[in-house]
Amino acid sequence: MTDINQLQVQIKENLEIVQEQIASAAKRGRRDSGDVKLITVSKKKSIEAMRAAVHAGITLFGENYPEETVGKMDILTQEFPCLEWHMIGHLQSRKTQLVAERFDMMHSLDSVRLANKLGSALTACRRKLPVLLEMNVSGEESKGGWAAWDEAYWELLIPDIEQVLAVDSLVVRGLMSMPPLTEDAEKTRPYFILLRQLRNWLAKKFPQTDWGELSMGTSTDFEVAIEEGATFVRIGTAILGARAY
Repeated sequence: MTDINQLQVQIKENLEIVQEQIASAAKRGRRDSGDVKLITVSKKKSIEAMRAAVHAGITLFGENYPEETVGKMDILTQEFPCLEWHMIGHLQSRKTQLVAERFDMMHSLDSVRLANKLGSALTACRRKLPVLLEMNVSGEESKGGWAAWDEAYWELLIPDIEQVLAVDSLVVRGLMSMPPLTEDAEKTRPYFILLRQLRNWLAKKFPQTDWGELSMGTSTDFEVAIEEGATFVRIGTAILGARAY
């Protein structure tokens, strides 16, 4: 068996394990597993690994670096036109054009300034883009997003959110967050609960907007995230293996 075939077999086995874990977590949360969308995080992964992933059944990739991703898109979408690409990392404003032109969704919109910049690029491309608003629910300085770790801050979010919702080319679909990194998945539960509560609060404040999506949970804690309402889970290592930087 060639290395590529071995890689495909390993990814397929990993994927099946993750899918079983998603189904079990959804059942514990009294949810339909079909409501949980799996994003395979492929940053820093080779074309060969991603090609093996597609053959294993993966069609939705999450990426952090637009320039790296566009190179992958140019190769892989010629072979597999059905692939979907989501931007899940912090976006520098000078790279908004790449996201506006090429990506299918953005999970990490974290400021009014970026919303306006991305909105202008989308208008020039005559496109609309589904986006999620990134919320900092932990208070960590290393995390991006609007300050949301204290309910006392939530009213302060309203003016910014009103400005984002006014950008016609952006279609707000919900929220995204990253809790603190920990080996104990249970310790992330309060942050997932807080994000869900914030989403519900915003849905009452802005009922004209669809806040249905919650992007939360990674390889270490996605089962807890699903139990608490995640509709997108972003999983890399558990499917594709450790990244080499």
